[in-house]
Amino acid sequence: MSSQPAPTARLRSLDALRGFDMLWIAGLGAMLGAWADSNTWGWLDAARAQTEHVEWHGFTFWDLIFPLFLFVAGVSLPFSFAKRRAEGARDSTLALHALRRGLTLVALGLVYNGLLKFDFATLRCAGVLGRIGLAWMLAAWIALASGSFRARVAWVVGLLLGYWALLTLVPVPGYGPANLEPGTNLVDWFDQHFLPGRLYRTVRDPEGLLATLPAAATALCGVLAGDWLARTDVAPARKVNGLAGAALACLALGAAWALVFPLNKNLWTSSFVLWCAGWSLVLLAAFHLAIDVLKLGERPVFGAGVRFLEVVGANAITIYVLQSFLDFDALARLLLEARGALKLHPALVAGGGLGLKWLVLWLLWRARLFLRV
Repeated sequence: MSSQPAPTARLRSLDALRGFDMLWIAGLGAMLGAWADSNTWGWLDAARAQTEHVEWHGFTFWDLIFPLFLFVAGVSLPFSFAKRRAEGARDSTLALHALRRGLTLVALGLVYNGLLKFDFATLRCAGVLGRIGLAWMLAAWIALASGSFRARVAWVVGLLLGYWALLTLVPVPGYGPANLEPGTNLVDWFDQHFLPGRLYRTVRDPEGLLATLPAAATALCGVLAGDWLARTDVAPARKVNGLAGAALACLALGAAWALVFPLNKNLWTSSFVLWCAGWSLVLLAAFHLAIDVLKLGERPVFGAGVRFLEVVGANAITIYVLQSFLDFDALARLLLEARGALKLHPALVAGGGLGLKWLVLWLLWRARLFLRV
């Protein structure tokens, strides 16, 4: 943890968007699910279906949560590098920082998965934090090695086309021709042979090793968006239009590619990268327009909502890890149900747990304490 003043050059929209993303993991999804369970309204069932992952091919809103977080991490990267360079840091120093940050996130992911239980026979080594750490680290190194916008675009194209070729052209040892079926595709074969620890689905893991390559492309898409937002020679309105135009292009390309290379979060297919980048750009454009351009966050009512999201976004990793050690819902139930005297709706209990998490983050915010990795 570090104690420091809030950075002045930071885009408020990035913390707010990160907070919006993390709120769904922290409790909004559970609240919606509990509400849907107690009603027969069709629209609630449809909404709840969007808070569950697709088993294999396909896409729901819930499949966007993880890629959006990685995309936003990429957007922040050009601003972070610019700040460190202004302080005198060399690219070699930035590369070492990326390595340290990536490995720290991998270590936190192992702790999240139960490393401290010392049950190594059943420990799952892969995970969300590990995927974020490795993919962000690769994206950071690529950004450092490719100094121009066009070179970074070329890297994204190369990663997506190369990954598509691997999964559709390379035979799978022991299984035969290339395929996209669960457990027998090249990604799952690679994890079965080279990923240590337990696989999440026995024969496959949605956060395995080989799919880290297209995940790095997701972070690089964020880097490209960050490059665009960091430009001082582009008018604010044009920046928003540029994000919107890029969003439409990514959505169109992703939808077209999905006809032959399906959207699949487990495999993190190339079409999935473009599709998620498109929706991430839509959200980034909306948040940037509202918060950074129109300055709605400085207005009383809207500003309170922005600050609510910023509090979560500024310490998103903190609450993600902390909720694996503390049962906030159980604590909320104890406080709200008056030791059994009351029986509250599960949605209210989930909301109480979310409220307690936000309170912890607000106390950290007030103390200017942020988890830095």
